[in-house]
Amino acid sequence: MGQPIESACRPESACAEPVDVAIIGAGFAGLTAARALVNAGLRVTVLEARDRVGGRIHTRHAQDGTPIDVGGQWVGPGQDKVLALAEELGVETFTSFEEGENLCLHNGRLMRFTGLLPPHEPAALAEVEATFQALDTLAQTVDAETPWTSPNAAALDSESFDAWIIRTATSDEARFWMRFLARSVLASEARELSLLHVLFYIKAAGGLAALISMGGGAQERRFSLGAQHLAERLADTVRPHLRLDTPVAALAQDGDGVTITTAAGNTVRARHAIVTLPPALAARLRYSPPLPGTRDHLAQRMPMGACIKVQCLYPTPFWREEGLSGMAISEDGPVSLIYDNSPAAGTPGILVAFIEGDEAKEWTARTPAERQAAITRSLVRLFGPRAADMREYIELSWLEEEYARGGYAGVMVPGAWTSLGATLRQPTGRIHWAGTETASRWPGYMDGAIRSGERAAAEILAAR
Repeated sequence: MGQPIESACRPESACAEPVDVAIIGAGFAGLTAARALVNAGLRVTVLEARDRVGGRIHTRHAQDGTPIDVGGQWVGPGQDKVLALAEELGVETFTSFEEGENLCLHNGRLMRFTGLLPPHEPAALAEVEATFQALDTLAQTVDAETPWTSPNAAALDSESFDAWIIRTATSDEARFWMRFLARSVLASEARELSLLHVLFYIKAAGGLAALISMGGGAQERRFSLGAQHLAERLADTVRPHLRLDTPVAALAQDGDGVTITTAAGNTVRARHAIVTLPPALAARLRYSPPLPGTRDHLAQRMPMGACIKVQCLYPTPFWREEGLSGMAISEDGPVSLIYDNSPAAGTPGILVAFIEGDEAKEWTARTPAERQAAITRSLVRLFGPRAADMREYIELSWLEEEYARGGYAGVMVPGAWTSLGATLRQPTGRIHWAGTETASRWPGYMDGAIRSGERAAAEILAAR
C-alpha cells in the first residue's frame, strides 16, 4: 500500500499525498498505533493539536531543571505494555518513596499510621475493611472486556456508586473511604459514577489492591526524567509522520476513505482514521455523515473527571526527617491526597497534591494565588509550619487544559455501560476509536492507552 512518507508535513500545509491512516492525537494511543502501522509498511500521518506529544502525559521543569509531571506519572506491576516499552526504549524508572508513616485528617483528627488504613475504632475499621472487600469481590464478577454482559449488569449499571455506599456501609468511616476512592482513582464524586463502571475499573486493573497501592500497585514506579520522556522516545520512532500544532476540526468519510480537515482549513485524505481523543472531546469534531446517534450519545454520557494537580517544592523533603512518607489524606479540602514526589536523588523535596471531584470544579474558578494559599494552609495543618516555606509552586488544572477538559479520564454515568457501552470500541465505518478510555485492561493509564493503540492498528491491518 505504498511506502511511509519520508518527512512530516508542516502544520500550515496539507499533505498532498494521500495516506493509508490518519491518526488524531499523539498521546500513547496514537503514537503506538502509528508505530505499529508504519512498521507494517503503511503510510501514516499523526495530527496533534498541541505543540508536544504525550496528551495527558505532560512533563514540565522546575526552575532548577527538575522534571515535574503535571499529568499522569506512575506505572506499576501488571502494566506490562508500558513497562516493556520503557525497557525497550531505554527509559529509566525508579521506585516511588513510601518509607515512614502516612497521615490522615478525618473528623478533625490527624492520625499517623502505616499501611493502607489509619487506626479507626475497631468496629469502624472492621467495617471499612469489609466494605473494601465487598467491593473488590463484586468487581471480580464483571467482564472487563464487555462489562454490559456481566451478571446483573443492568442492576449494577442502574445504581450510582454512592447509592451502593449508602446501602452497604453504615459507619461514617466506611462511607468516607469509599467516596475518597471515587475521587482519588476516578477524579469524580461517587454519586456521578455508575457502580458498574467502578467495578469495571477495579477488575480491569486486576483488583483493588493493584489499583490503589504504591509498592506492588499502580503507583509503584516513576520515570526518572518524567513520563513525557517515554512519550518523546516513542515519538522518535515515528517522528517523520508527526504534525504538531494541527488541531482537527472535521472528518468526512465515504466508501473509499476519510477526509480530515484541520482547524486551519487544510485537508488530509486517508483510507482509515483513528481518533484517540476522549469520547467527550471526540464528539466536538464535526462528522459527515453525522456519527450514529448511539455513538454521539455515548460521548454525552461519558464526561471527564475533574482534577487539579499541584506540585510544592522545598529545598529538602523535610517530612522524611520526621519519619513521614509524605503520603497524606485529608477530608477538609481543597486537597484530598498528597504524595512525596521528590526525584530519585531526594532533592528537591516535592509534595504532589490533588484537588479532585467537586473541589476541583470549585477551585478551578479561583486564582492561582488563592489556590496556593489554600493548599499551603492544608499542608501546614498536615505537615507543620515548614510546609509554608515552599520555594516553588507548580499547578495545572486539567479542567482548563484546552485539549483535555478534565482528567484523569472519561467515566461512565449510571446507565451508560449497558445501553451504549458496545459502541465504545466499535468502528464507525472507516473511523476507528482508541484512547485509554477504550481499553479493557488498565483504562485511564498509560498502559491502557498503549493497548488501545495496538488494538486500533490491528483492526486496520485486519481490514486490508
